[in-house]
Amino acid sequence: MKKTIRFVIIPKVAHPWFEEVNQGARTQAEILSRELGVSIVVDYMPPAFADTEEQKSILEKARVSRPDGIALDPVDALDNMGVINSIKNDGIPLVLFDSPSPDKSITCIGTNFARQGIIAVERFLELINCTGKVAVMQGYPTAPNHKERYEAELSILKKNPNITIVDGGIDNDDIETAFQQATAVISSNPDLSGYLCCDASGPIGIAKAVKAAGKTGEIKIVAMDGIRPILNYIKEGVIEFSSASIPKMQGSMSILMLWQASLGVQIPPFIDTGVVLITQENIDRYLADAGG
Repeated sequence: MKKTIRFVIIPKVAHPWFEEVNQGARTQAEILSRELGVSIVVDYMPPAFADTEEQKSILEKARVSRPDGIALDPVDALDNMGVINSIKNDGIPLVLFDSPSPDKSITCIGTNFARQGIIAVERFLELINCTGKVAVMQGYPTAPNHKERYEAELSILKKNPNITIVDGGIDNDDIETAFQQATAVISSNPDLSGYLCCDASGPIGIAKAVKAAGKTGEIKIVAMDGIRPILNYIKEGVIEFSSASIPKMQGSMSILMLWQASLGVQIPPFIDTGVVLITQENIDRYLADAGG
């Protein structure tokens, strides 16, 4: 067995959610290192901003460095990222996290993203009695997981005749962009009943904009995911609840699966790390788990 095993994690962008993925990955690496008596290194390589070309460049740098495996959250469809074929041809194990995999030969680690969006919107509709004007903010439109959540949310909203759907903007997985987009939407729609999103940046920016407009509680916000800023907004009552994935588990399982794949072990095509509903009733437990 090699004395040092190196795995690379490449998220969509530098972001607090992906920092939790990295934490989970490093915890798993520490466990494996201790139990196997080898050094397992996690090389975290986040793009500075969400962009297909930027991520492809980082992927290529990772490929050339010949790691023992790569975990990727793609910012675009795999068909648009030719470097994926080069990685496979080089025999470097590759898994996706927080993203569906259209290529059945590549393991996907995450959740049912459409179901995550449906859970969010169905509970949200109960809050507003299936009536009112609702804005939906997109994340990074080409990102497969963001796209699945967005389409699932729209599909449920469109089944309700008393719901008016408003274009909630595109945040491109950036919190400040989400704030600017939400501010404009709220200003143009003073009768807005609620705001949905598709990523972890959207709800933070939306919550900031709702607070700034003095409409806390008036505009019902539903979040995706459970990083600390979202948890704080739920505790404060600015965000109603979150349909949250579990980033630390995604990072942990990514390293575990890459280690197995590096040994030539066949790994499953999909590992479901689940969805949790974070509400006013259980927020203190999640804040405590986050060290709050």
